[in-house]
Amino acid sequence: VQLQAWGGLVQAGGSLRLSCAASGDTFSTYSMGWFRQAPGKAREFVATISRIGGGFDYADSVKGRFIISRDNAKSTLYLQMNSLKLEDTAVYYCAARRSPIAHSTPAGYDYWGQGTQVTVSS
Repeated sequence: VQLQAWGGLVQAGGSLRLSCAASGDTFSTYSMGWFRQAPGKAREFVATISRIGGGFDYADSVKGRFIISRDNAKSTLYLQMNSLKLEDTAVYYCAARRSPIAHSTPAGYDYWGQGTQVTVSS
């Protein structure tokens, strides 16, 4: 499966929705995740969702602010980001896992998008 995500620029305190479009395979057979990597830091888990959307998990740093969702009919994964902080600035990656179960470690994913820059400005 091929994954392509779109990010953007937003001011601190604002909101932004990331989208990740999947192609090349049946989207609903994969559980999905969002990860991010800031300059000089390791890639870190942000959020994950199960194959049919019934299971979720979030990093503590984004709980209550970010919402992961998916539309299997449109083969698209979303990340609604609210109350954005300067420290949310990073390259965000969507990833797909050949399993129905959501997962929070990068090693558990089989396919990765190219990454998209999210910049939160003051």
